[in-house]
Amino acid sequence: MDSELYPERVAYRRGPIVTGRVIRLLEGYSREMQVQRPIVVAVLATAGIARVILLLIASLLRSGAGTGARRRWKELRKGPEFLVTPLRLRDSEGVLCEMEIHGHLPQSAIEPADHIQVTIRPQKDPQLAPRVERIVNLTTAQLLTPRPPTVWSHLGPALLLQAVLGILVIGVVAAFSVLGG
Repeated sequence: MDSELYPERVAYRRGPIVTGRVIRLLEGYSREMQVQRPIVVAVLATAGIARVILLLIASLLRSGAGTGARRRWKELRKGPEFLVTPLRLRDSEGVLCEMEIHGHLPQSAIEPADHIQVTIRPQKDPQLAPRVERIVNLTTAQLLTPRPPTVWSHLGPALLLQAVLGILVIGVVAAFSVLGG
């Protein structure tokens, strides 16, 4: 049978663990992660309180501190982009399976014909292939864990630190209003 005219059907396995041989790593592409609106609002609101306090302190000390570049609402809401690499393997039953690796892996981590065991999880969108959470390369005895960016890494440590400072300020103000009032 001609494989170009009748390509082999690809299955999306559901099981948490799939064992098989790597057939092919397809070309990777980037996918954007959406950031939920309430998360961005909460972080920006509490960070804004801390930023106002830092600006007041900076104006009292007459220094230029606290005037760093701010990211816009659209930039924060857009979310991070991460690498998606489709992986095809033939499982122990001879079925061609496709799954997605989110994040980066070393170049030589997986080669065609490697015997691997993957732990997968279904994605929110049922049209998408399951996501690989962990890969055990049985040929090279390597344990691989792809790590895509998270919402928190996208927001950044500086903004999150400001948000924590803002929450502390709100807590102190609330405590004084309860104790004093």
